[in-house]
Amino acid sequence: MGFTHLHVHTEYSLLDGAARISDLVARAAELNMDALAITDHGCMYGVIDFYNECRKKGIKPIIGMEAYVAPKSIYEPTNVREYAHLILLCKNETGYKNLMKLSSIAFVDGFYYKPRIDYDLLEKYSDGLICLSACLAGDIPRALLNEQYEEAYALARRLKGVFGDDFYIEMQNHGIPEQQTVLPRLAALAKELGIKTVATNDIHYVGRDDAEAQDALLCIQTGHFVDETNRMRMEAEEFYVKSEEEMLKRFSGYEEAVRNTAEVAEKCDLEIELGGRHLPGFTAPDGMDNETYLRKLCSEGMLRRFGENPSKEYTDRLEYEIGVISKMGFIDYFLIVWDFIHYAKTHGIPVGPGRGSGAASIVAYTLDITDLDPIKYNLLFERFLNPERITMPDIDVDFCYERRQEVIDYVVRKYGADHVAQIITFGTMAARAVVRDVGRVLRVPYNEVDKIAKLIPQMLKITLKQALEMVPELKELYDGNETYKKLIDLSMKLEGLPRHASTHAAGVVISSSPTMELVPLQRNEDSITTQFPMGTLEALGMLKMDFLGLRTLTVIHDCCEFIKQRGIDAPDFVKLGFDDKNVYDLICSGDTIGIFQLESAGMTNFMMQMKPGCFEDIIAGIALFRPGPMEQIPRYLEGKQDSSSVTYLHDKLRPILGTTYGCMVYQEQVMQIVRDLAGYSYGRSDLIRRAMSKKKHDVMEKERANFINGIVEEDGTVSVPGAVRNGISASVANKIFDEMTDFASYAFNKAHAACYAVVAYRTAYLKYYYPVEMMTALINSFIGSADKIADYIYYCRKRGFKILPPDINRSEPHFTVENGAIRFGLVAIRNVGEEAMAEMLKERETNGPFKDFGDFLSRADGVNKRMIEGLIKAGCFDGMGVTRLWLMQNYEAEMNAAASEKKRRESGQMSLFDLFGEDDSAGYKTEAPKGGEEYSVNDLLSMEKEALGIYISGHPLMEYESTIRLLSTDCKRLAEADGSSSLNDNDRVTVAGILGGVRTRQTKSGSGFMAYGVIEDMTGQVEFAAFPAVYTKYRELFSEEIPLKITGRLSMREDKSNTIMVDEIAPLEKAERYRLYLRFNSDTASKKERVVQTLRRYPGEHEVVFFDETTGRQQLAPRELCVSGSEQLIEIAGNLLGRDNVKFVKLK
Repeated sequence: MGFTHLHVHTEYSLLDGAARISDLVARAAELNMDALAITDHGCMYGVIDFYNECRKKGIKPIIGMEAYVAPKSIYEPTNVREYAHLILLCKNETGYKNLMKLSSIAFVDGFYYKPRIDYDLLEKYSDGLICLSACLAGDIPRALLNEQYEEAYALARRLKGVFGDDFYIEMQNHGIPEQQTVLPRLAALAKELGIKTVATNDIHYVGRDDAEAQDALLCIQTGHFVDETNRMRMEAEEFYVKSEEEMLKRFSGYEEAVRNTAEVAEKCDLEIELGGRHLPGFTAPDGMDNETYLRKLCSEGMLRRFGENPSKEYTDRLEYEIGVISKMGFIDYFLIVWDFIHYAKTHGIPVGPGRGSGAASIVAYTLDITDLDPIKYNLLFERFLNPERITMPDIDVDFCYERRQEVIDYVVRKYGADHVAQIITFGTMAARAVVRDVGRVLRVPYNEVDKIAKLIPQMLKITLKQALEMVPELKELYDGNETYKKLIDLSMKLEGLPRHASTHAAGVVISSSPTMELVPLQRNEDSITTQFPMGTLEALGMLKMDFLGLRTLTVIHDCCEFIKQRGIDAPDFVKLGFDDKNVYDLICSGDTIGIFQLESAGMTNFMMQMKPGCFEDIIAGIALFRPGPMEQIPRYLEGKQDSSSVTYLHDKLRPILGTTYGCMVYQEQVMQIVRDLAGYSYGRSDLIRRAMSKKKHDVMEKERANFINGIVEEDGTVSVPGAVRNGISASVANKIFDEMTDFASYAFNKAHAACYAVVAYRTAYLKYYYPVEMMTALINSFIGSADKIADYIYYCRKRGFKILPPDINRSEPHFTVENGAIRFGLVAIRNVGEEAMAEMLKERETNGPFKDFGDFLSRADGVNKRMIEGLIKAGCFDGMGVTRLWLMQNYEAEMNAAASEKKRRESGQMSLFDLFGEDDSAGYKTEAPKGGEEYSVNDLLSMEKEALGIYISGHPLMEYESTIRLLSTDCKRLAEADGSSSLNDNDRVTVAGILGGVRTRQTKSGSGFMAYGVIEDMTGQVEFAAFPAVYTKYRELFSEEIPLKITGRLSMREDKSNTIMVDEIAPLEKAERYRLYLRFNSDTASKKERVVQTLRRYPGEHEVVFFDETTGRQQLAPRELCVSGSEQLIEIAGNLLGRDNVKFVKLK
């Protein structure tokens, strides 16, 4: 064995290492190296990926880490950023386990700027580890460099005492002056103490030509620019994968140190078990074995779901699934999942109806893990658990987002805190983001970087290489400008590298042994997470569960609680079914606000076109409305509206594609096609689906032949008949296979779409039958988000729901339903502390409503001046008949008087009431007058806005509403535009509203002052900016009180909020009258009813006239069809009739 690199930083030395593991190992293989180490800074993030890649290339993987060592115990408090480097390498499994412990302790207990261990811990967990003294940042080289020889020799003796012959003095030579100084000193120390030396190169990138990219990466990490002189940088371009010859040349005179690396590599012999299973055991009650218990639970569930005589199809499917589950060894898995879901349901924690392919299991359905009958909706078990591809099942579960942690806490209690951890995830440098990062450190002007970044298509996982091939304009810039070429070339070297680590939103791992014995851990804020991401954990055989928090489940639960408060039973969704016509009519009408998965503008329009009439339609809609499948939407809609247009390449496709009108929509349909047309088993069919979805072209071409002609084994047995044997011509079979191949890469899992459809149907049902309760629950789910609350309150007002202001005697912490109206909650008021509010409500519940303002002051403990002011401005005392003007002028004096009175009573002093024998028990009594002078309406509204973040009793723009609808685009729509709709970057837009947060500052160029802030209408707000020329011209109009109309260009940046770059401003005038003319011809006459339905959704003041082109007659529509000037209405009507047939005409 020759020279081996023992000091290697991969991409997982975050924002420091630029060496991708795959490239690193490939380069080592090119250099005919037998072994290679990984020693990332303080972590083990990439060790399994590295291990697998090395094995693939026939290279011995040496697992290690460059540890950070604290000068004192990590358990001693410190405020000094002191640590040294030290290389640790695993000789064997014992060393690997000890390295995991050290890395875990460093993160969990020793983290102070870096994950740190100390020398005592190193001594405790030294077995099976090799130690190298590290680079110039190691304690020994640092001491020698500073001529602190005693300290260096003492530490070397200590480490030799701990590691024996497994401690080596590390020597580096990158041409750095300090290294030249310390090399002979290291050699002398090693010789005197009898310690062997090893030569290393501090690898941070693969090839010498990657140095510039790694330098840019360092600048991204530190926030500096590449051309800065006084910044952190690598001192030379020597930190790459060198050959043995290069190392011998660099270490002339120290050749033995180069040769000794082979000795270290020989000592390392680690086998990491992959594909094993580390599931915790489940203990069935009453001494039952686990399979018997599972069967018992499934039998009880079958009785509960289907009664005493379920059909043979169901009992056979159950028996088949249990057989597969047992054979694959996953009985315990299902019991573990059943157990925590059972806990949640028996403790009132809302659980979703299912998620992902797990909903395809009848076992899961009978265990109440899911709520969807997989046989009724033709969901394939093999899509979930394939007997021909043994991998861990994956049942993801949605819980109420407010109580999800309770379920995790239960799992922690049941299996032990040391057996449960959350899972790490890595944010990577995606194509657009890396261009922006590199552009910044190269000081490329922002507008130029922005232009390049926006030319990169917004597609999932797109690479810069693909973008250059797809976008001619981008390729033109790349080829024609050296700066842009350098920017993109450096970005390509860095794209896809991990940028930061965080905690996976839902992933939890549960292990049979203490987690730290199986994987390294770290602390991310308040949670303990694995250092390995989800895919690595699955490869190691760890039980990974997704405990997802779904806001909509909380909304459904809270809505049902409001329904119960009315004294009626909440819907039993399990028994309800999916056949209520009113629910589908609501969805078809476009009134989808608050309906799960269906409330986006695009999805709403799709539902209106699709007109779902059954549950299968909702499933299909959810599966179709995503990139890729969207291409099938026109064909699907045509087939749904005209069954005669549906065609099939072969009649055997009819039962498979019939529910989707001849379109391939689901992954399960691919599996059915290869099974029913070519005779594949379902297990094999899932393997084909996976190959197609991952575009494994070699596998797909092999399977094309199998699909068409079948598979005949050597003994003549036909294992797969093939399409031709089943009566399908080879040419038709080829076409079917082509269509499957085109479709499968973006096909959607039907089971997952069906689970989403269940939640969508339930929310739509609640919205139709209990709209006030539903909207109240929805608003409560967004407490803390004033913009979302404002959106929903605006919608409620349009629907005619009464919104009641906060009231000190009626409001609860959250929004409530009160006599068919929505009462504002106290928790949404700014400066109202939760503890003080809780005490106040407890006092109100115990001793009754507050009689007046003075009574409130004397009884409500813990309220301060800011809280009182917030309550006054929000209108909480309006119900007491006292004006806000009087309260704002007098509340501080009243508070002081109430406090003095309370202090007097507590000290036992007598008052006039005591002298004359009158009752003083009520406490302080205010002299607040009823009625009297009050603020103006606009002032009151401004107070509400300040206290609540929204207007509640009205809106300053109400009298201008018709004008705004007619003349401008909604602020909300502008703020949320992302280029995927009709609004794009640099579009000229007009918006009307009131300015807020107006500030001015001098421009960077010093050319004058500019103004910026937000403009708000009744839908929301969007940012604006006005440069000096515009600001100077319209200075007097930049007021926060005057309703304005502003025109400008929409600026959409990925790193900033959408902004209107203003070029014109004018005062907003009251509404003018318009008339909407709609022209019908012979082609569009049949669409009149759909047009009328659309008009009803946009009520307003403007008359509508129908003009029939074939007869020449025009008709004024009934008054109830008068409309607003909504831009969306014009767009929809234009789509139906043709834009030239829709005209808004101003009346004189």
